[in-house]
Amino acid sequence: MMTNLQISRRRLLTMGGASLLASYSSAHADSAPPFEIDVTTRVLDVNGKAAKVFAMMVNGRPGGLFTRFGPDFSARVTNRISEDTLVHWHGLVPPIALDGVPGLSGPVLKPGESQSYLFPNRRTGTHWMHSHLGLQEQQLLAAPLIVAEAGDSLVDEQEHVVMLHDFTFRDPQEILAELQGGGMHMSHTAKVDPHAGHKMKVPLVATPSMTSDIAFDAMLANDRTLADPEIVRAEKVGRFRLRIINGAAASNMWIDLGALEGELIAVDGNSIRPVKGKLFPLAIAQRADIRLSLPQGSGAWPILFRVEGSDMQSGIILKAGDASVSKIAERGTPTSELDLSLEPQLRSIAELPDDPVARTEIVTLTGGEANYQWGLNGKAMMHDTLFSVREGERYEVVMQNQTSMAHPMHLHGHYFRVVGVNGQRFKGAIRDTVLVPVGAQVTIQFDADNPGTWAFHCHHLYHMNSGMMGAIAYTGAA
Repeated sequence: MMTNLQISRRRLLTMGGASLLASYSSAHADSAPPFEIDVTTRVLDVNGKAAKVFAMMVNGRPGGLFTRFGPDFSARVTNRISEDTLVHWHGLVPPIALDGVPGLSGPVLKPGESQSYLFPNRRTGTHWMHSHLGLQEQQLLAAPLIVAEAGDSLVDEQEHVVMLHDFTFRDPQEILAELQGGGMHMSHTAKVDPHAGHKMKVPLVATPSMTSDIAFDAMLANDRTLADPEIVRAEKVGRFRLRIINGAAASNMWIDLGALEGELIAVDGNSIRPVKGKLFPLAIAQRADIRLSLPQGSGAWPILFRVEGSDMQSGIILKAGDASVSKIAERGTPTSELDLSLEPQLRSIAELPDDPVARTEIVTLTGGEANYQWGLNGKAMMHDTLFSVREGERYEVVMQNQTSMAHPMHLHGHYFRVVGVNGQRFKGAIRDTVLVPVGAQVTIQFDADNPGTWAFHCHHLYHMNSGMMGAIAYTGAA
């Protein structure tokens, strides 16, 4: 990681955008704990139309939280909005009382209230923080949380954080009510049939061909669409580390590097042996660190984030020298669905002991019929216990997707290793979120080393709020 002086110099190079959130590049490198986090609101311009959304200001500034590994994580969150909220530290492993999940880890934060968080910081990497209450995450109550390695990096490189969102002008509660009512849902900018001359509603009952059940108005990369993308100023012959966070509520993405080839060097904040490529999958809630080397001379290189099974896309532009920047449409070529072909190729840098597995649990992902009830093991849940564990033991979980949609499954309070896909065994990456595609079977292992009753759920926000959220309880845990 860079020194503070290096970060400051590089940060100046990335401040060319006009947006308040024009740069997420190590925006809080000079801050020291405790961090003051205000949950508030802001007005966002989406293709010329104003939208009131949530915001997380850190020490009075946007752009997320940047810290270094070593000291305890220390923050105070103040709720300055007119409704309850609670913040989850996605990627960190606090004690259960500080995990930020209503109903499992403590009471909500009411308007005007503050809560302090202090716990050992055991994880470096690209993480994020977001509301875990209702559908607030859809309204952009989320921000990056970057924990850099202590000391200087072996690689002198420019860093840039990219936060992805799917955006709707509609009230998410209305969307969920339509889905659960078995009806239809359309975006604010509804499709128009030029022959019929009227707006058409898009049916949302899940079918095997569908990859998304929500119609969105725009895709955002650092709060901007491709109509006015963020342009990141780069040094000539520059080395980049992109920290990419899929903070979307319901959209899996493809990272498309275009003319560039990159190296995937970390997933979900955990270092892996580099994997070269131009196209990488990024499911909801996952993170990807990609290292790039830009060609010599002036140039402009789009980095696109393309929604699976759709033609919608967002992106940023890396620009060196005096190169011109071409216009890129917000809709491109439709993409394929995300698959798990990359997962067996990922190898963790961290070596884990080959401890025996105490027990294997099978969890089926179920539901999704016309009433939009999702569940685990055939039951719509909300914090119900799936199974119990004992501290100090290793467990294996086999997830089988029996539904017509893919599910990004997230375990709180722990990291797990992906060890199997559709019967193929391997020692894969260490993650906190893994995609389970339609008809697929994914096997993970985790060590029970953080007592409590922990959420285990699909990170598709509308699925989670419709029953696909269980819990794993330690024996004797409160």
